[in-house]
Amino acid sequence: MFRSALLYAALILGANAASADPATLEALKLGEMKRLAVHAEPKPAGSSDFTDRDGAVHNLADWHGKVVVLNFWQVSCAPCREEMPALNALEKELGGDDFAVVPVAYGYNHPGGLARFLTQYEIDALPVLLDPDRGLSAEMGVMAPPVTMILDREGREVARFIGGADWASDDAKAIIAAVINAPAS
Repeated sequence: MFRSALLYAALILGANAASADPATLEALKLGEMKRLAVHAEPKPAGSSDFTDRDGAVHNLADWHGKVVVLNFWQVSCAPCREEMPALNALEKELGGDDFAVVPVAYGYNHPGGLARFLTQYEIDALPVLLDPDRGLSAEMGVMAPPVTMILDREGREVARFIGGADWASDDAKAIIAAVINAPAS
């Protein structure tokens, strides 16, 4: 009940001068989000290109202006399989002009395995993005998935979570709402 009230208060209050302040984000770290590493200062995100299944080239700049939950995952990763449905649910609930979940498949993932994964876990709201040479992953310091970063509207990393998490939880959504509602710097 308290967590739901906190989430909805964050969404209703809108932009607040202290909403994306690291201390505010630290105070919102409840439940498994206690493992979220909040950066004292935003860090630049990677600029390496990656592709979608059709071979179209993408870059994190494609999502500039949105708060992004950037997730590095792999078909063979058990925690990735557990958290991907929550990321899909998060995109369905919050995705739009202000927010996006950007899952990037880490390293080589067999196309057939990707297709089976998406079908088995009913992943229908997320783009299929690939980093087969691990260029972006390496630039972002990802050694093994899952690793999830929260990027502000300017594309800077404000927090990082290593390991799997329930990204559709009220605890996670309260932190994301605080970043969404932060004024642009």
